[in-house]
Amino acid sequence: MGRHFDTLSKVIAAWQAKDLDAVLSHLADDIVWHYAAPGLPPIRGKATAAKLLARFHADMHGIEWRIFNWSETYDRLFIEGVDDYRTSEGRRVAVPYAGVLEFRDGLIVGWRDYVDLGVIAAQKSGEPLSAQVLELLGEAAA
Repeated sequence: MGRHFDTLSKVIAAWQAKDLDAVLSHLADDIVWHYAAPGLPPIRGKATAAKLLARFHADMHGIEWRIFNWSETYDRLFIEGVDDYRTSEGRRVAVPYAGVLEFRDGLIVGWRDYVDLGVIAAQKSGEPLSAQVLELLGEAAA
């Protein structure tokens, strides 16, 4: 494994354990996080990222954040995976995504998630996972 992927693995373990302090310990103070790039403006700074993460955690249960593929070069980590969890209402949200993380001095300084906000909204409203989402997750379509 690469050193940046090792860092991300620690972030994933902390996120699944709902340990926000441990997640934040891997982010640079001046992080620029493009969640759902380019659909939303970026989050700037660790304090703002902490607020967003706290909001996410309030409605994410049984988190199964999985990485399917990754590649690391110099200060970048490229990933393909899924955020898979249950909402407070018990709805499954499983969203395939791709991301790019930038590192400086072992900390994440840039994070770009490429995800379809429409898929998230549909699943949160109770729509079943589509056949194409199931295929991307490696699950048999019903």
